[in-house]
Amino acid sequence: MAEPYVHDEIRLGSFLLTIVEPHRGHEVAYNRWYERDHFYSGCMIGPWNLTGGRFVATRDCKARRKPEPSPGSYMALYWVQDGKYPEWVEWAGAQVGWLHKNGRMFEERDHIHTQMYKFRGAVAVDPDPVPPELALDHRYPGVVAVFGEVDEGGDPMTAVLDLPSVGQCVVGTPRPLQRGPADVPRAEGSDRRFAHLYFLNGDPLDAWDADFEKAVGDIPGLTFASPFLATIPGTDTYTDQLW
Repeated sequence: MAEPYVHDEIRLGSFLLTIVEPHRGHEVAYNRWYERDHFYSGCMIGPWNLTGGRFVATRDCKARRKPEPSPGSYMALYWVQDGKYPEWVEWAGAQVGWLHKNGRMFEERDHIHTQMYKFRGAVAVDPDPVPPELALDHRYPGVVAVFGEVDEGGDPMTAVLDLPSVGQCVVGTPRPLQRGPADVPRAEGSDRRFAHLYFLNGDPLDAWDADFEKAVGDIPGLTFASPFLATIPGTDTYTDQLW
């Protein structure tokens, strides 16, 4: 049997993570605008975007959030090629300005969290796991997103939870967000603050109840933890279950 192919050129270097809340009464319109226009015109047509994915938090997902229930229904993730972060930021800043000028944005929404992250690594139990570069294309049923902060000198990789429901965990630390729309808050970069993206092998709510409900208490400096379901592209599934 031939040896497995090991790639050297296509590597995840950064990712964009955005969480947005559509205004009540605009759920379907927002979902259609985002997946049928903005997902592509805002990111995927740009250079050095490897892949993207969308996830949704229903009312049942939000009710499970830690430390307490909080807003934010839709999460989008975009992988950016390693070594191309400056070029990507330059393109993205210009592109979002063009979209605003041409009436291609959607006003009836609130940004809850929008941040670029430096990819720090991935953790998986499987000895031959899905590469992190393919995690969004693999179409896991959902994700648990966890934000926290390690102590001075701590390593966000060591804070990853070892849970049976997890296919892999992608770890990132914030990069400074320098350009973007006025309604997107700016943030400083940090090697202590982190995002853990736990890609799940099964139902996200079952995984949360079985594994995460108690385990997230061990996350250092926990500021947010929530299950998200993978959206079903081309449909309005879950838009009537956000509240």
